[in-house]
Amino acid sequence: MDTPAVPETPTGAAEVFGDRLAAAERYVALLAGPGHEQGVIGPRELPRLWERHVLNSATIGEVLPADASVVDVGSGAGLPGIPLALARPDLAITLLEPMARRVAWLERVVDELGLTTVTVVRGRAEEREARRRCGESDVVTARAVAPIGRLATWTLPLVRPGGILAAMKGASAASEIERDLKEIRAAGGDDPRVVSCGVGDAATTVVLVSRSERRGPSPGSGRRVRGRKDRARD
Repeated sequence: MDTPAVPETPTGAAEVFGDRLAAAERYVALLAGPGHEQGVIGPRELPRLWERHVLNSATIGEVLPADASVVDVGSGAGLPGIPLALARPDLAITLLEPMARRVAWLERVVDELGLTTVTVVRGRAEEREARRRCGESDVVTARAVAPIGRLATWTLPLVRPGGILAAMKGASAASEIERDLKEIRAAGGDDPRVVSCGVGDAATTVVLVSRSERRGPSPGSGRRVRGRKDRARD
């Protein structure tokens, strides 16, 4: 079986990742090689790993506060969590993923890239134990996980009052908000809005939902130690 070619680094990547560009290039190589072999990224996505996945994911950092704690729900191949960690080293990021083989993949990537502020946790956002281990964070991110109403129900308990859900969405983002507004509010979400991040092929649409200050603490709340790595077990 031929090894897939690693896409050439686009000129704009250096501006996004700065002195972590080499780590971003290594991440792309891991996606194109073992990531493809292990099924965490599809073969059709390999030629567009940079623009559609890595740079696209990193752009969400434009709307996140400084020094925030972030939980990336359904992290999968590490998107958007890994590019976000590379582009924004000030963030403390937890990658939350339910599938054992993907957890193993994420742990390998975190180790190889030396991402000391990234934690890997196995679980689902709606599970009490996962919520306990992740605690309440300033931000929850998600990419291609679920419709915004269902996503808000699952993820807002992981967000501290006054924090935000930042969900990467497509062209239908505004209509999703309109359709699911009651569900978002029932989950404790306020002020859902659509913003654009990035430019060109790496541009993305993000739905931001604030967690109501009026809502009480979630089960298992508690901030994790920055930079601590939590090894998930099968």
